[in-house]
Amino acid sequence: MLKTFYITTPIYYVNDVPHIGHAYTTIAADVLARYHRQWGHEVFFLTGLDEHGQKVQQAAEKAGIAPQAHCDKLAPRFQELWKRLNISNNAFIRTTDAKHKAFVQQTLQALYDKDLIYRADYTGWYCTFDERFWTEKDVVDGLCPDCKRPVERLSESNYFFRMGSYQERLISYIQDHPDFIQPQSRSNEVLGFLRKSLEDLSISRPKSRLSWGIELPFDANYVTYVWFDALVNYISALHYLTPKPSFDKYWTTHSVEAASDRTVMHLVGKDILTTHAVYWSTILMALGHALPTTLFAHGWWTVEGEKMSKSRGNVVDPNAIVDEFGVDAFRYFLLREVPFGQDGDFSKDAMIGRINSELANDLGNLLNRSLTMIERFANGTVPAHTPAADTEMEIRLRKTINGLFAAAERHLTNLEFSRAIEAIWDLVQLGNQYIDKSAPWTLAKKAEDKARLDNVLYHGAETLRILSLALYPFMPQTTQEMVRQLGLTVDLSNPNADELNWGYLQPGTRIAKGNPLFPRIETTKTQGGTGVTQEPASAQAQPQAAASEQISIEDFKKVTLRIGKVLAAERVPKSTKLLKLQVDIGTEQRQIVAGIGTKYAPEDMIGKRVIIVANLKPAKLMGVESQGMVLAAGDDDVSALLTTIEEIPPGARIK
Repeated sequence: MLKTFYITTPIYYVNDVPHIGHAYTTIAADVLARYHRQWGHEVFFLTGLDEHGQKVQQAAEKAGIAPQAHCDKLAPRFQELWKRLNISNNAFIRTTDAKHKAFVQQTLQALYDKDLIYRADYTGWYCTFDERFWTEKDVVDGLCPDCKRPVERLSESNYFFRMGSYQERLISYIQDHPDFIQPQSRSNEVLGFLRKSLEDLSISRPKSRLSWGIELPFDANYVTYVWFDALVNYISALHYLTPKPSFDKYWTTHSVEAASDRTVMHLVGKDILTTHAVYWSTILMALGHALPTTLFAHGWWTVEGEKMSKSRGNVVDPNAIVDEFGVDAFRYFLLREVPFGQDGDFSKDAMIGRINSELANDLGNLLNRSLTMIERFANGTVPAHTPAADTEMEIRLRKTINGLFAAAERHLTNLEFSRAIEAIWDLVQLGNQYIDKSAPWTLAKKAEDKARLDNVLYHGAETLRILSLALYPFMPQTTQEMVRQLGLTVDLSNPNADELNWGYLQPGTRIAKGNPLFPRIETTKTQGGTGVTQEPASAQAQPQAAASEQISIEDFKKVTLRIGKVLAAERVPKSTKLLKLQVDIGTEQRQIVAGIGTKYAPEDMIGKRVIIVANLKPAKLMGVESQGMVLAAGDDDVSALLTTIEEIPPGARIK
């Protein structure tokens, strides 16, 4: 039976324009949708807008327009952003859709007919911002426990859903299904909430107080609570936004066998965990439906350590970030920077660091140098692979490639986006190290090394093809450009089985080398802050001109060069290029940070003798102090460390 994967974002509230939080959830859902489509699953990806409720009514009144006009004005802002971010949603729901409203009314009537909705008088504390009532024990110092805004005392007659009667059943379900609410800390949070007295839920608002909503089918004087309206979208969409009603196709069932072929996943922010884990789960139980497979509540983004707010003026506009850095760099950064589920901090400096060190230096460099060497040494066509010329390096590279998709699947199944990228980046780094150690520029000098050279060039190109498949869900635009430069016309969104195996790239394929994928970004300090200058592709593609300025012997004598012996080495966190070395220079031990990590692994450096600049002023690289400089050869890339033929003791001076 064909596996189905139903992925949803929350439907976003239209009281303002989209921000980084909206983009974060939607990009994460898009990565999962693209990944599952690659593996042949039938995917339905839903996002949309929540357009009813008091906040929308107030925002419309403030703007001097009708609520529907307010929604119609803001809805395109979201749709245009999703298009710009390459979001591959199958449908976009709006709760003002006539068919959604009709479905909500049918659902309300069904629960009312089962005596699961009743009318009662109620007095409680009401939060206008969250549009919900709170009990006396919930409110502290007159503030809403969620948003910390003042609440007001309200007494009114309303309709209530018998949510409290499902308390024990929901507790048991969560305990029996430990993967239902993720991460685990959120599951514990919900259980803590449920173990208190679970009250019934007010699911109506009198029209005298709020007119902008879906009218109750059994009492025209009321509209439904915005959260009841919003949550039902997850099933209403399956009845009218698919080519034919598809609830039975995509939604989970109580049958264990059938459920194994269907996955329903809700991605939400941690601020709406309770409404989904408790309100939605009990509504589904009342309707007789199975619960979703997974409810994952991720963290929030701050901006340079501060909470985002319009008053602070630090709300991150996704459109502005894409304008400055590009769409795929933005997608990559959001899912690479912090583990999904934890809070993250956004800063341009951190994003520039990722772009320069990982996207430009690692991935972009691997593509550029591999294709450049195919142009130079193989007349621009992918050469044939000769297994007899393989070495341990080729075997290691293919072993890593063969395990890549299994590692990515393991991490993405657990929504470990950053760890999936790390696994992919292991291959990116290994590909660069493979080229460095194979030294095709040296092999090209001898005719007898032709088979070995061809092997290296083929392995470099095939590694890039495999990487394009693995990275496609994260960076669809970039990876399509990668395969285009490789001379291929493949659809990365729907690969066949052969494309997932090493060796699919055909010898004789003519490459079409283009501009660098991610030009490095240079920053300059300005009066207003940090300025950003992105090198044009043409500048990136050209080697740097040699410095023409000459120095005197007196200037050279100021430099102290000494022999050092590496005692310990480790990678600098968040950097693929930097190694932190502990170096014996005879009279003392120095810590030196060296940009040699793409050429040498930490273990390769232990015991090596290196030449260092011993009187260089200490500096910090990626926050780590460096007390000197290791000398190495190479232009853009390190090709070798400078050392001595004889074994000279540490501390000896170079003259």
